[in-house]
Amino acid sequence: MTRSPTPARCCGRSSLGLLVTTAVLLVAAQQCSAAYYGKLIGKLSQLHHGVSGEVYAVDARTLFIKDFTYDGEGPAAYFYAGHTKIVGNNGFKVRDERGTTNVLKRYRKKDITLTLPEGKTLANIKWFSVWCDEFAVNFGDVKIPRNFDYPRPQKLEGLSGIHGVSSEPAVVVDAQTLLIPSFSYDGTAPDAKFWVGAGPSPSPQGIRVPDENGKEVPLRRYDRKTIVLTLPGDLTVHQLGHFGVWCEAFAVDFGHVQIQQGLNVPPSLKMLGISPQSKLNCEVLEDGLAFEVRWAVAGDSIVVQLVGKLDNNQYMSFGLSADPKRSVMVGGDVVVAWVDKQTLQGYAVDYFLDAKSQCSGGRGSCPDLKIQDNTNSVRLLNAAMVNGYSIVTYQRPLKASDELDRQIYTNISQAVIWAIGPLNDKGEVSFHSNYLKGDRFIEFGRPPAWNCPVPELQEAQPQQQHQNRVQLQPQQSQKLQEDSYAQVAPTTRRPHRPQATPAPAPRNGAWEIPPIECYEPEDGVLYAQMGPTGGKHGYPAITGHVGWGISWYINGLLIPEIHVVRGKEYSFVVEGGNDEDKPARYHPFYITDDPVGGYQHKTPEERANVTIFAGVRRQRGVVRPTGVGRLCNWVPDQSQPEADEFTSFGAYQRTLTLECDPGEPGIVTWTPDKNTPDTVYYQCFTHRYLGWKIHVHDSCDTQRGSASEQHEVRVSPNDQKDSYQPVDLDTGASINTK
Repeated sequence: MTRSPTPARCCGRSSLGLLVTTAVLLVAAQQCSAAYYGKLIGKLSQLHHGVSGEVYAVDARTLFIKDFTYDGEGPAAYFYAGHTKIVGNNGFKVRDERGTTNVLKRYRKKDITLTLPEGKTLANIKWFSVWCDEFAVNFGDVKIPRNFDYPRPQKLEGLSGIHGVSSEPAVVVDAQTLLIPSFSYDGTAPDAKFWVGAGPSPSPQGIRVPDENGKEVPLRRYDRKTIVLTLPGDLTVHQLGHFGVWCEAFAVDFGHVQIQQGLNVPPSLKMLGISPQSKLNCEVLEDGLAFEVRWAVAGDSIVVQLVGKLDNNQYMSFGLSADPKRSVMVGGDVVVAWVDKQTLQGYAVDYFLDAKSQCSGGRGSCPDLKIQDNTNSVRLLNAAMVNGYSIVTYQRPLKASDELDRQIYTNISQAVIWAIGPLNDKGEVSFHSNYLKGDRFIEFGRPPAWNCPVPELQEAQPQQQHQNRVQLQPQQSQKLQEDSYAQVAPTTRRPHRPQATPAPAPRNGAWEIPPIECYEPEDGVLYAQMGPTGGKHGYPAITGHVGWGISWYINGLLIPEIHVVRGKEYSFVVEGGNDEDKPARYHPFYITDDPVGGYQHKTPEERANVTIFAGVRRQRGVVRPTGVGRLCNWVPDQSQPEADEFTSFGAYQRTLTLECDPGEPGIVTWTPDKNTPDTVYYQCFTHRYLGWKIHVHDSCDTQRGSASEQHEVRVSPNDQKDSYQPVDLDTGASINTK
């Protein structure tokens, strides 16, 4: 790829000279990049059967063997690795480049990519070998040096310059991929481009880098947007000394960062010979979780990369529907992928969705290998955790390898399915609250088209969230283009059933909610009412959890942290609804050590681990809530902007008005004592994630009381006591604190 000549009057040199310089730099880059396969471990020792080849580390779990040769005459040779000092049969098998553990056939100077088994990395193995099982003979091996530093993504500095150019520390994901978190630029300059080149700072001799949409056009305005850039052609970071934003027309540096020489980063897929296309395809699957699928067809296989903003112990899955004309889960062929945030190990597992249930006895949503031996058709190529984004790359054949696979066609559109959810204690998929609703089609064999990122949808258009393609009005499009991709939060919406666990949410950009201090109010009377969650700056950002659109307001404040003193009585005037027949308008108030809430829908085992301090009583062996009263809601003014538009809660609060149903409030009294934990929670008895924290102190003079043991009575099916005490309290009318 070459760039267009810059006018001589802007650069001070001729167009021909510019083209020659650019061409020379690109040729040099191609020559150098062709030899980079990762970090060289060493050459295979040539012991028997012509085994030879150079072994490179691609990342923690991936090996690349250059010019691998083996005559195929051994009786039972396999790829092996182990953690002992001496090569032996006490190691473990490594799947071949096709993802199988079949006896090795003949290889003649072939480049292959191998992935170590789950739980194994280059940090805990000492050798890799071609090993003959039948006669326990080592045909050739390479030793892994102690404390081997395998390639991994590397951080640079953040951008900072004129025209509002700024970012968080940039990340070199691999030799041809840059991730720029929270990138900002005011968009007012005439000809700004992403720019790279040799040397420590930008110059007219540099090279344009296409934007996140693959276009070489003047940059538009960005506001804290996280973007992924791919270096053009065969250019790699190893030929570069800087990256930045450059005004091409006037040769002005808007801000840049230096790229250190010799970065130990993974090679790109293209450099491993896996992706022959000059540009990947990309589609957004779910805006709120920044969930994208990227792919490239490579011969008779396809390379897929999944990118998502996942919480700890969450997976992302993507694959083919059983019905090519509509998206249905049952019968689907998907890959389940995730990155362990503790070990940074990546996983990509071939799954068959036999039913809408967890895997049990080979039925349900199961890994292929739990249903039938030798059916794993997926090969993990690379995995990384970059600024909270899980990035997993894998390869699979286009054709169905077995009866559990679906074929990927390159000449038609096919229905796809996806989901994001928690892993169970077996490391397998469990119930997911985020999944495709409706039909979605992808033409895998289309000409490369980068349709990422698509800005987040606003809560004002919930009906559009299930559509395959979002139709935006012009004014919406401009607004959405300015939104920050890095700060996208999952859309707050009511779950399908009360016990559904909401997805985690980013905890950035949260409004500052003033706490209720332990000395206020003097009489210890607090009002608990319902209200909106406050968009992406409210409940999700404050707690890290996504609610379902409503949450508790205490004294007119959105889920404030409450400070109380042991020995003082507090009375909560509860106005959360009292109609049990309308669950959406029924929110009994209670105080507990459970940060989740929703006691009514917990299992007996979960209830046994929960303590309730106030707001319930036992009646004939059943725990019943007492914190019920008329419903009062803080309602936003529909003529005002959405909550996301307000930079402070105070400004948003002034658009709210309290509306109450007829009736009387309920009362919950509570006196924390020496056995009350330092932190408890006010919650809703019937729904999860509506409340927040109460801090318990020994006195108002201390920021936090001393830790105390939990001697409160457990509210469990077998041992429950009445913690409700009616009081005489003149509550008066609820107040509007706007």
